[in-house]
Amino acid sequence: MTRPLQAAEPVLVLASASAARAAMLRAAGLDFSAVPAPVDEVEMRAALAAEGVASADAATVLAELKAQHVAGRLPGDCIVLGADQLLEFDGGWLEKPADRAAAARQLEELGGRAHRLVSAVVAFRDGARVWHHVASAEITLRTLSAEAIEAYLDAAGEAALRSVGAYELEGLGAQLITSVRGDHFTVLGLPLLPLLQFLRDQRVLLA
Repeated sequence: MTRPLQAAEPVLVLASASAARAAMLRAAGLDFSAVPAPVDEVEMRAALAAEGVASADAATVLAELKAQHVAGRLPGDCIVLGADQLLEFDGGWLEKPADRAAAARQLEELGGRAHRLVSAVVAFRDGARVWHHVASAEITLRTLSAEAIEAYLDAAGEAALRSVGAYELEGLGAQLITSVRGDHFTVLGLPLLPLLQFLRDQRVLLA
């Protein structure tokens, strides 16, 4: 008989409302609960940027805050995962576009140029931080005409507003990309392979 890939203990919690991260964990066969963390990410990013914090450190700080908030509210033996992703471009970080016009501006700015996505994941167990990992990937979008941008936004709809850069690699956004240097899961917002090894080490997954 085939053994299950996942052990019974401890409980796994994703401190996020991200549909993309939840989909990655489900596709990898993980049983978990999603509990969004009450963190003002925009305000925190602004504060970190004002202090000149590097992208990898800033993403880690934000991921840790999310995990810490949720871990402090949960009893028992839980592993809580916090994750964050920053889009580094022109010496700053882009936010998710607020509306269609903002999405069009981001796509115009990113077209024909490389940008970097930095993804961090932090794990808490029994209320204490026990592990983290940071990875980055470089993305280049093709040069986009105004007509191409409008056609893409028409087709993508609200999906264009769900992520920084106004594109999703796993969806229609793939049509905008000319090259990706780095791990696929990092682009989607979670360094999944190192995370799975950590979960094996913690006996959430069977070796």
